[in-house]
Amino acid sequence: MAKINDKNDVPENLPKHIAFIMDGNGRWAKKRLMPRKFGHVEGAKTFKKIVRYCKDIGIRYISFYAFSTENWKRPEDEVEAIMNLFRKYLDDVRNDFIEETQLIFLGDKTFFAEDIREKMLSLEEDTKHFDKMTLLIAANYGARDEITHATREIAKQVQKGEINPEDINENMIEKNLYTKEVPDVDLLIRPSGELRISNFLLWQCAYAEFYFTNVLWPDFLPQELNKALNDYASRSRRFGGI
Repeated sequence: MAKINDKNDVPENLPKHIAFIMDGNGRWAKKRLMPRKFGHVEGAKTFKKIVRYCKDIGIRYISFYAFSTENWKRPEDEVEAIMNLFRKYLDDVRNDFIEETQLIFLGDKTFFAEDIREKMLSLEEDTKHFDKMTLLIAANYGARDEITHATREIAKQVQKGEINPEDINENMIEKNLYTKEVPDVDLLIRPSGELRISNFLLWQCAYAEFYFTNVLWPDFLPQELNKALNDYASRSRRFGGI
């Protein structure tokens, strides 16, 4: 958990929506001569700490890249370990982790095992009225896939005669994304030293501030988040203006 004085380092100018790419679990384990799945276990612990800390300091929306559409290509035993961790996380959320927090899962749920899919749908339904914080988890998610899905949904509306092609605008596209009614990302954080966003929330990050660090995700504790928040607070966001 965060140290008591961690909140003393939090700036006044906080982002409304933070997105995290949880990267470096496998490398964290490899550095310690352990199988990659142990890194995912530690990464899950960090995830819980960061969620609780964000809620404690008043962040309204947080998004996490948990499992991409490309991650299915990983070794079978690693994917199985991640799925079992996901099951455990969903149960933990149900038991003691969702007070006043709305859960939204981004991505195509149909690829998951039935029990996982049912847990996800149930949590979304049971938390839809909570409003202290919104937690978005991208699982079997890819931003290009999301935009393609939104385009198909709009095309169906055109085909049915519900809208005309000239009616299509940015607002309509946003309403057909998985993140509909969620504000754009203000700050995207990626640990592990990689300098890319890997097909994560491309539309929503159009004007996001990026923060990259060499710290691996299992070691990304609240103190590291405070560094990112202070860096964000020092920037001037002009959104194309002067």
